[in-house]
Amino acid sequence: MLEVGMKPKDFQLKDAFGKTHKLSDYLGKKVVLYFYPKDNTPGCTTQACSFRDIYQELTNENVVLLGISTDDAMSHKNFIESYNLPFVLLSDPDHEVSSYFGSYGEKNLYGKITIGMKRSTFILNEEGVIEKVFKKASAKTNASAVLTFIKG
Repeated sequence: MLEVGMKPKDFQLKDAFGKTHKLSDYLGKKVVLYFYPKDNTPGCTTQACSFRDIYQELTNENVVLLGISTDDAMSHKNFIESYNLPFVLLSDPDHEVSSYFGSYGEKNLYGKITIGMKRSTFILNEEGVIEKVFKKASAKTNASAVLTFIKG
């Protein structure tokens, strides 16, 4: 997993509407990258709605919020529309970006070892360097923990 002080390589992924986003597009702003397992599941919905509820506070702090999962564009579009999510959801179908960040791979799910997305969040500063990593982000408290960190 990437750590604090590292500068991730640039990547590009498509959003729910087919637009390509590059990490380098957001230099000059803080970026919150949150990796989550699956659209429209209870934990992921809780987490997304928590980010939705603090979204304006994040944008007031010059923060870009990007959610990343392996779901396709249609799934993301449905998730966004179902819960009025105002932020970008990116599709990583080959889990290349999530694997690079260490957010995809072997995990322990209820005592069983599986392969999949690990709920984790990275906060990058304006120069693109990682300032904070939530390795095992909580669906319930991740958004508030991110906002607390950003506000100092």
